[in-house]
Amino acid sequence: MLDPGSRPTPPMRNDHQPHAVVIGSGFGGLAAAVRLGAKGYRVTVLEKLDAPGGRAYVFKQDGFTFDAGPTIVTAPYLFEELWKLCGKKLSDDVTLKPISPFYRIRFNDGTCFDYSDDKADVLRQIAQLCPDDVPAYDRFMKASEAIFKVGFEQLGDMPFNNFTDMVKIAPDMIKLESYRSVYGLVSKYFRDPKLRVVFSFHPLLVGGNPFNATSVYCLITFLEKHWGVHFAMGGTGKLAEGLVKLILGQGNIVRYNQDVREIMVENGAATGVRLASGEVLAADIVVSNADSAWTYRYLLPAAVRSRWTDRKIEKARYSMSLFLWYFGTKKQYPDVKHHTIMLGPRYKELVTDIFKRKICADDFSLYLHRPTATDPSLAPEGCDTFYVLSPVPHMDSGINWPAKAESYRKLIAKELGATILPDLENQVVSSRMLTPQDFQDRLSSFRGAAFGLEPILTQSAWFRPHNKSEDIDRLYLVGAGTHPGAGLPGVLSSARVLDALIPDAHTLVKS
Repeated sequence: MLDPGSRPTPPMRNDHQPHAVVIGSGFGGLAAAVRLGAKGYRVTVLEKLDAPGGRAYVFKQDGFTFDAGPTIVTAPYLFEELWKLCGKKLSDDVTLKPISPFYRIRFNDGTCFDYSDDKADVLRQIAQLCPDDVPAYDRFMKASEAIFKVGFEQLGDMPFNNFTDMVKIAPDMIKLESYRSVYGLVSKYFRDPKLRVVFSFHPLLVGGNPFNATSVYCLITFLEKHWGVHFAMGGTGKLAEGLVKLILGQGNIVRYNQDVREIMVENGAATGVRLASGEVLAADIVVSNADSAWTYRYLLPAAVRSRWTDRKIEKARYSMSLFLWYFGTKKQYPDVKHHTIMLGPRYKELVTDIFKRKICADDFSLYLHRPTATDPSLAPEGCDTFYVLSPVPHMDSGINWPAKAESYRKLIAKELGATILPDLENQVVSSRMLTPQDFQDRLSSFRGAAFGLEPILTQSAWFRPHNKSEDIDRLYLVGAGTHPGAGLPGVLSSARVLDALIPDAHTLVKS
């Protein structure tokens, strides 16, 4: 959280300006607040936790700094836009450092593939695995670029208010083979099983099953190559702090420990919110950065919802959840890269266990984050900061996570200790965990799904909860559960969509 002593003196708020309430201070909510402030609104951001960030909350303990959630920054121009709206530069508050390789992918047999934007190095590694697949790289990247130009550049910040919007893009989507899954499109180009994994794992970063997620998500490959993969020095939380600083500098307000229990509705329009304390805040517009399913199911009475009914919400498909173990070690592991993806012996079968069978398997795959590879300040001298993430089923699995968490952590620690972090258990000096139960209870994620609705074709674009509520006038949605989806570029783009939907404050006609 910002040191109050470092906050800029805000301009005076004009109480006659239209008032916007933003529920949640995840990146979607913070970006929306900045954009609304630039449009002339008085903005109040209400955050349930005691600090900003939402899933990007920061834990600090024992001298270690742990980013709770997002660690990969792509498309940095989306952040730069927000600072520019306030007459500032991103570099005034945050330093982004490029990461190379983007990821080290470690297969269960111990072989590794360093995935980066160094084409010569990537082609060399492809040749080692499967010489016949070398020409496939350029062909796949060309396909990824074509998808990027339509799926991200044209549609990423396009409101899908009407079904005709979907009809208009259908020919492009068919031409780009969006009816295929990510794995299906990748397999069209690459023959080698390992290379099919290397170029198809990206949907897991945004809550998707590579075997079901629409191949539109193949755009991520080109997006990363185009802008690179970056890390915010000081941790991703520095970006959240910087956005809060912008909001305060606009003369607006961020309130913590504020649990919103209801979005008030009169005559079919949002009129404000009611907090757990009973306080009611009147508003001309409401923007929810809370999980979209949670917003509709628990913040709005059923009587005012016609499209997002309880039945529709219950029947929707949701992303997997996550088990995260944050730990600090009293020694350093200099051979471990910033981002490592550790694959178990199974790929499709494991993903099927997680998404369909709702089983938490012992032969897991892991994502290991070692930010001290880039920024040693995140740990005491001579130490390392880590978090390890295991994709697991959401709460429909019925798993009792308070009872299971420690035994599952031990399994993960044993695997890490036997592979890339030798003697790990004896080196750990700081530890904490986050489970699907926490995603549900602490972060108000429906069914504990870490990324909201699963990114399949029939839950994308127009089929996803709209950025402008279909049910309630003057209610807007941002974040992972609405269009265009999860991941930092997705949630920042969801706030960008609001520019086309919400009028400038001076033109707003009060009802």
